[in-house]
Amino acid sequence: LAVVSAHLQDAVVRKGDIAWLPAEQRFALALRRFDWEGAERGQKRRRLAALHFERVTSARSVKIEPGAKDAVFSLLAVTFAEAQSPAGEVTLHFSDGAAIRLGVECIEAQMKDLGPIWEAAATPAHPDPG
Repeated sequence: LAVVSAHLQDAVVRKGDIAWLPAEQRFALALRRFDWEGAERGQKRRRLAALHFERVTSARSVKIEPGAKDAVFSLLAVTFAEAQSPAGEVTLHFSDGAAIRLGVECIEAQMKDLGPIWEAAATPAHPDPG
């Protein structure tokens, strides 16, 4: 999950591109991820990607308004906190303290790049915490 989180750091997510399918125990979202591999070669690019989790038993959001489908969030990290092994909680951490918490039976996730890559206006930057 740490590798997935690293690839998705600073991905842009539109609320309308997030889906919780409780009957299928699936949570999915489409993201516009920054291409960190290209950044190492001086390229500023983004690409469309999909991320989904299976065996999801619950989904809760923090600081995400229910109706605002066009609201945009920046994904900072994806983490896992174990409860009763192998179950636990996957948290998608977004900018401004927003988050989505998924109760999972175990970690079953897949990330896939979709479609073409395009030039980005800038490389994401983070303030120095020190």
